Parts: sequence; structure tokens; C-alpha cells
Amino acid sequence: MRVLSDADVASLLDLEALLPVVESAFLAQGRGDVERPERPHFPVGVGLDDTAPEEPLGTGLVMPAYVHGSEYYATKLASVHEGNAARDLPTVNATIAVFEARTGLPVAYLAGTRVTNARTGCIGGLAVHALARETPIRLAVIGGGAQARWQTRAIGAAVEVEDVRVYSPNSREACADDLREAGFDAEAVDSPAAAVRDATVVVTTTPSTDPVFDGDDLAPGTLVVAVGAYTPEMRELDARTIERAGLLVADVPEEALTVGDLADAGVTEVPPLSAVFEGEVGRSSGEEIIVVESVGSAVLDAATAGWLVDRAESRAVGTVVEL
Repeated sequence: MRVLSDADVASLLDLEALLPVVESAFLAQGRGDVERPERPHFPVGVGLDDTAPEEPLGTGLVMPAYVHGSEYYATKLASVHEGNAARDLPTVNATIAVFEARTGLPVAYLAGTRVTNARTGCIGGLAVHALARETPIRLAVIGGGAQARWQTRAIGAAVEVEDVRVYSPNSREACADDLREAGFDAEAVDSPAAAVRDATVVVTTTPSTDPVFDGDDLAPGTLVVAVGAYTPEMRELDARTIERAGLLVADVPEEALTVGDLADAGVTEVPPLSAVFEGEVGRSSGEEIIVVESVGSAVLDAATAGWLVDRAESRAVGTVVEL
């Protein structure tokens, strides 16, 4: 089997080329042409912290998926440890095991954190390409971590970005510096309102349990892409944002409806993001506020991992080992 380190994955990734791979995976998911079992998640680290022995230190997740017709299926093993920020470690860590769909034989084992970040960034890139009211866009990013950077890069691979304003309580300056190094006209601002005001696209990338901006600060026609919340306890968007939205869509509706952003606002039904790519739903006017709620899907991991494996084999990247 082929082992791909994070450096190997980095050498293979191309966000512009990955965007259509992720879009195809969304279309297959929307048409029911995938296998995507429920992803179990469970607390880990209980009993390891002497000061709070009953509290978990993180969450483990198992995410299997298969896209019909693909040569591969994959399972991602992931973890989310919010305390890692204080340890100068990534909050989200993952590996991905890839197998032949024809035989079940193992094909590859990948460092998966960069894969997760890239495919999640492509969700924002595809959503902005399909739903932004105009281009170039003025982008507001709430959050200053890894996903803030990946969302901006993937959006920049999909559409022209005029400028970026970043707000995060602690890391906005570092994030803006990194984005400027990547070629964006980026500025750190001192409040969520300063970031959101006059933006045409707002992306939220935080693990917050409370809304991260005031929905009344959104300009007419703004597209909001929320990628941070994924549990009922987490919430990035307030009820006013949901109330003002003329269109709500979600990458995985049945899971997104349980997240605080939508559940706390009483939303009970949303169309899938794939319906946007199919041309079944979309922007009705330049004044319409649109919200895209994203919780992520193992289908995107499987599609991205398979694409990377093919690129690795054609370019002889990685280390081949015998199990």
C-alpha cells in the first residue's frame, strides 16, 4: 500500500483542480449514488485530566463512504480537540484509509488533516461560485484558524476576490498576514460588525456555541457560508440571520438541521447544496440573503482521497510498504 505523508499530500493538492472533484461528489450524494453510513462520534480522553477527570478532552469520529462507480472506498478517522490550540497543535486531526472497491485490498493510508481542510474549503469555493450575487467578491471571514485560510484560498480558486476582512478575538492579525502572503488583499479588523459590513460573502469558521455576528449587520444580497458548527450545542449564526435569509441550503440537510444554527432558529427543512449545482434552486435576486450550512460529508473525503491516490500513483509520490 502507498503511504502519503502530509508533505506528500501537500505536493499533490491543487484547489482549482479539486473543486470539480468535490462538486461531482456532491452531485452523486444528492442523487443517492453513494454509501454514507452514519458517522459515529464519541468522547475521548475522559479520566486523563486530573483537574476535570469526568470531562472529555476531545471527540473521535469514524467516517466511511463510497461513491458508486469509484475504484476506491475510504474511511476517515478523525479527532477534534479544542484544547490543542493552547498546545500549538491542530484542533482537527485525521488519517484516511483507502481500499480497492473491487477487491477490498488496502491501497493507501493518507495523512488526512490537509485533505479535510481542502475539501471543506472547496465547499465554500463551490458555494460562492454558484451563489454569490456578483464577482469580484468582498469576503468577510469570522475565525482565524486553519479553516479560515483554507476557505479563503478555495474561494480564491473559484472566483475573483477583491479583498478580505478577518475577525477573530485572538488570531486575526496572524491570519491576515498569512492571507497577504498568499496574495490576498487582507485586513484584520477589530469587530465582527467591521468584517461583515458591506461584505458580499461571509464565511464563519469557528467552534463557537454562541452567534459570532449580528444578522442585522449583513448587507442585502450577502451569501453566508457557515462551516464551523457541527453539533446541536454549536452555533455560529443568530436567529436574525436565518430570518433574513431568502434561501437556506445545507451540504447534508439531515445532519445540518440538528446543528444549533438551524435547530435553534426552528428550521425543519432545507434543500441540499447539490440541488444548487443541479440548477434546481438558486439565487432569486441580487438582494436575497442566502445561507449555506455545512457540516461536512465523508463522501467528499472519499472522493478527494481517491483523486489523490490516482495522482500519487501517476507521479510516484509517497512510500510503498507491505503490510
